[in-house]
Amino acid sequence: MIRVLVVDDQFLIRAGLVGLLDAAPGFEVAGEAADGEEAVRLAAETRPDVVLMDIRMPGVNGIEATERILARATDRPPRILVLTTFDLDEYVYGALRAGASGFLLKDSGPERLLAAVTAVDGGDALFAPSVTRRLVEAFAKQQAPAADTASPPDLGVLTSRETEVLRLTARGLSNLEIADRLFISEATVKTHLNRTMTKLALGSRAQAVVLAYETGLVTPGG
Repeated sequence: MIRVLVVDDQFLIRAGLVGLLDAAPGFEVAGEAADGEEAVRLAAETRPDVVLMDIRMPGVNGIEATERILARATDRPPRILVLTTFDLDEYVYGALRAGASGFLLKDSGPERLLAAVTAVDGGDALFAPSVTRRLVEAFAKQQAPAADTASPPDLGVLTSRETEVLRLTARGLSNLEIADRLFISEATVKTHLNRTMTKLALGSRAQAVVLAYETGLVTPGG
């Protein structure tokens, strides 16, 4: 049973998502929130597996709510799936940077949404890596870290093979494509990527892609 917290400031959208999850086998609604502040509180109280997070909300938006939920999580933090009306959205970029696992368009069909929740709950990449790359390339160059944002982690802690796997991941290659390129198994690619994320304290593959661009390991258009 995948427990889902639904967050959206529009009642009809929120009610539709709750109804869809309630009717689908294998899913349970852990709670529903109308704003980011309420989402942070309910995430701590209900400890859902996945948060469906509206990105553009008044007050505490989806980016800040994502940061606060992940920062306060104990044990296994929830996977956060951002809901947006268009894919090239700087707010979505900010949420991926904060640790969201992926994003989904609000006009996606019910089957796509349920498959997406299942995918992020299992730790899988939600989209083809090239989709995340396209979003990150659109905003990485123009985004300057805020003054109070911690400097990015040092990639020097990575082995040469881990660095190469991170570089190829950021360039939009799938695990299978990376395995073929480096003449290693797909399981070994996953191991290198997991170790990289642990060393750099990253919560998702998308966050690793963002970091690769922000540190200059990969450059837009490169």
